[in-house]
Amino acid sequence: MSDSNTTDFTNPSTFILLGIPGLEAAHIWISIPFCTMYAIALLGNFTILFIVNRDPSLHEPMYYFLCMLAITDLLISTSTMPKMLSIFWFNSREISFSACLTQMYFVHSFSAMESGILVAMAFDRYVAICSPLRHSSILTTSVVAKIGLALVLRSGILTLPYPFLARQWPYCRSNIIPHSYCRHIAVVNLACTDIRISSYYGLFNLVSVIGMDVFFIAVSYTLILRAIFRLPTKDAWLKTFGTCISHLCAILILYIPDFFSSLTQRFGHNVPLYLRILFSNVFLLVPPMLHPIIYGVRTKQIRDRLLHLFSHKET
Repeated sequence: MSDSNTTDFTNPSTFILLGIPGLEAAHIWISIPFCTMYAIALLGNFTILFIVNRDPSLHEPMYYFLCMLAITDLLISTSTMPKMLSIFWFNSREISFSACLTQMYFVHSFSAMESGILVAMAFDRYVAICSPLRHSSILTTSVVAKIGLALVLRSGILTLPYPFLARQWPYCRSNIIPHSYCRHIAVVNLACTDIRISSYYGLFNLVSVIGMDVFFIAVSYTLILRAIFRLPTKDAWLKTFGTCISHLCAILILYIPDFFSSLTQRFGHNVPLYLRILFSNVFLLVPPMLHPIIYGVRTKQIRDRLLHLFSHKET
């Protein structure tokens, strides 16, 4: 490695991504499940988009939000996996300063967008269960489009300070990022100045976006459960609650690794570095892989269209 990687400099032209420090010898083996999960995520999410686009009967708010989730899953995994696999396979670890900040912006922006879409889906479930007769009049195509635009603007604007602040700091220690992608806190930790503004803003963003989204989802499900328990029979309870299972699974597989990854990056200094980075990668790969599987298995309309598609091909 050249001396420029360890000597003093300001705003380096390139950063060096180490992949998963401590597990360099196993990069090839680690790439196998990562590549498999990425391929499943691509296939599953493109399949969801194809089925919903092809069938006019699925042009409803629930499936529009599902398409938004599929697009976001594709973007968030594709913003990191090609570079990550090039590190694992070809030891191609260099990334330009601008490309690193761009990747940072996309990763955090799409993550916030994904969380917001789950809130929108919770609202859809609330309206469908608590006001079923008004569902089509409340969640019109125009309203769904406005919700989608609002989510894009919210995530895009709230994430803008990440790269702008990171670009201001002088990097005079090293340009070696002990990570497999340009995560915000991993980059700014290399700065040789007080980065408390970046750190505090990152924590504020986590609490204001994820925290508020979790709060609104909790409120929605509180109202949903109240409506369900007013139904006359236990079978009606279970049938109505069953329409929420897919969404609840999507929530769990997104927020659990997200919270663990974000908190261990800031406070988990006793957690081995390679474990922290593995969980960060899991957060980017597992939800995009599992979301289409969950909705494909649990949603009868999509499952039926998928089976019909394959049976039609066989004939």
